[in-house]
Amino acid sequence: MNGLRGLAWLLALQSLGELLARGLSLPFPGPVIGMLLLLLALRVPAVREPVAACANFLLSHLSLLFVPVGVGVMTHLGLLGQYGVRILVVVVLSTWLGLGVTVLALRLFREKNDAQIR
Repeated sequence: MNGLRGLAWLLALQSLGELLARGLSLPFPGPVIGMLLLLLALRVPAVREPVAACANFLLSHLSLLFVPVGVGVMTHLGLLGQYGVRILVVVVLSTWLGLGVTVLALRLFREKNDAQIR
């Protein structure tokens, strides 16, 4: 029952984020706003405990969540054969680019923080 309450919290906060994004014409997607609301709500034990129970349930069944992806890949094997190398190159390059930007941002913030401490 606690897991269902956690799922209800997750869905409610995502819906609230969607309502805020659309109602206020915010430049962020609703699920992102809902995730920020969840981050704030996790400070409250009445929210944290049910969400933890729901998260544990979802994590224990995580392998089932990959079934739709596997079916999608199997149904589009022709496209994967045709564009597979291009897809692989884009995935690898975008991953390295994201990691590089993260490292540069971390160094920048770290240097600013070190300068403020001195």
